[in-house]
This record gives sequence, structure tokens and C-alpha cells, in this order.
Amino acid sequence: MTHVLTLISNAADAAISVEIKEKYENKLKASTSNWLNENVALDIFFEGDVSNDLTTALNKEAFDFAIQEVATRRKKLLVADMDSTIICCECIDELADFIGIKDKVSHITEAAMRGEIDFKGALKERVALLKGLKVADLDQVFNERVKLNPGALTLVKTMNANGANTVLVSGGFTYFTARVSELTGFKVNRANILLHKNGDLTGGVGEPIVDSDTKINSLREFQRTDTLETHQIIAVGDGANDIPMLEGAGIGVGYHPYPAVTQVADVVINHGDLTALLYMQGYLISDFVDS
Repeated sequence: MTHVLTLISNAADAAISVEIKEKYENKLKASTSNWLNENVALDIFFEGDVSNDLTTALNKEAFDFAIQEVATRRKKLLVADMDSTIICCECIDELADFIGIKDKVSHITEAAMRGEIDFKGALKERVALLKGLKVADLDQVFNERVKLNPGALTLVKTMNANGANTVLVSGGFTYFTARVSELTGFKVNRANILLHKNGDLTGGVGEPIVDSDTKINSLREFQRTDTLETHQIIAVGDGANDIPMLEGAGIGVGYHPYPAVTQVADVVINHGDLTALLYMQGYLISDFVDS
């Protein structure tokens, strides 16, 4: 069966040289190779198994890599986490910072993302500290602090343009997922609801809470709805609550992930941006859609 090794570097620091190309072609006795974006992303096609020596060598390089079967690499469903994956921040930490209590919240966020504490309990504890924050202030936080990660728009737009379903499932809040979906084009978004009264947050969160179970259940729901095989699904996230979703996909991608995710992800992106998920599927840069 034909496999493909995809090498992916950061476009701002292109690291796939001709020497790198030839090095891994020779290691794999490659049948052929193809630039997806010269010096940034490369496909190397080969037959047979991958040795431990090869993956050890790849893990030492200043670029990311993915190894897949060629026949099943193109995906029809993207399920993505939002905070620190599609966007560059943790919204709850930014809300806390807005009212001067980030030091009380961010360490809880970190522990939850590392998988050291229960996500539901951690969410309720943090949201309680936001009591009294004005709903009107959420818009200012979004406009001033929430930015898309590089490649996010291109990833979603390109997959949409090629007939895929795109689903954003976040342990964050609907106030932000709705706006991020509008910016990027995610077809579905799910997250937690911040409860409010008379224009102020009550310190409560709507039930049921969106957590790791919601993420994997959403993946399976849209797999059934679209009648997809598991190999047609790609999922991406960075924290411990993303692990069941990543394990349930055909390819689970850890995006600049916490250690717990690194241990289980099929592919880890530490160097490139979110367009890495397109290169992994064999898209050329000329195929990218960003408007």
C-alpha cells in the first residue's frame, strides 16, 4: 500500500531544503515526491513500513511531519477546538484579565488543559469568578483580544470549498464561538452558555456543560449524519479535554499541544500553522481558499 510522508514547516521560516528532500527520499527509497509549497511543504510517496529510526530522525527536525495512507488522506469532516487552537488565546483568561483577576483564573485553566483537574468543576469555578462582568464588555474583549491563529481562515474556507463539513466544538463560550464561526465559516459551532441577568454575568454556566464527552459525541453525530468512515475525519485541539475527540478521528492533530495531547495525537504541529492540516491532506498552496 502506498504511503505518503508530508513534511511541513513554518512558511515564515521555510525549512524543507533540497538537502532535506533528498535525505528523506533516500531513507524511504521513495517512488516520487511533490512540492505542495516549495521549501514549506513536501509530499514523499513510498511503499512499506516506517522504521523507528525514521520517526526518531523526523522528531529532531525543525519542521512537522505526517505519515498516512495516500488513499484515505483527504477528509470530509473537520472537528476543531477553539481556544488556543483556532484562536490565539483562552477566552476565559482574557475575560478574567479584563476585570483584573487573571491570576486567580489562568492557573486553573492551565491545570484543566493539562488534564490535572476535572474540566467541569474547573469551568464552574472560573465562571463563578466572573460574576458581575457586564455582557456588553464581552464584545470589547472579543474585538481587542481574540485573534485567529495563522491559517485558521484558510483551513476552514478551503475545506468548505471542497465539500467538507466544518464543526467548532469548544469548552469555551457560545458568545465567542458564534463570532469566530462567522469570521471563519465554520458551519456548526457548539460551546457553553454564560448565564446573565440584567446585563451582568451571574457567575453561572448553562447545563449541560460542553466537555470532552460533548466533543467526541459531536464528532460521532456528524459522522453519522454525513455517513462517513472514521478515516474521513480530521480533528484538531491542544488540551486534555480534546483527547477523546482526537482519538476518535481518522487523524487526530495536536496543535502546539499540551504534553498529554502530544502523547496521543497522530500528528503534532509545533512549527507550522493551521494550513498544515491542508498540506496533510495533499492540498497544494494554489488550492487554498482564504476569502
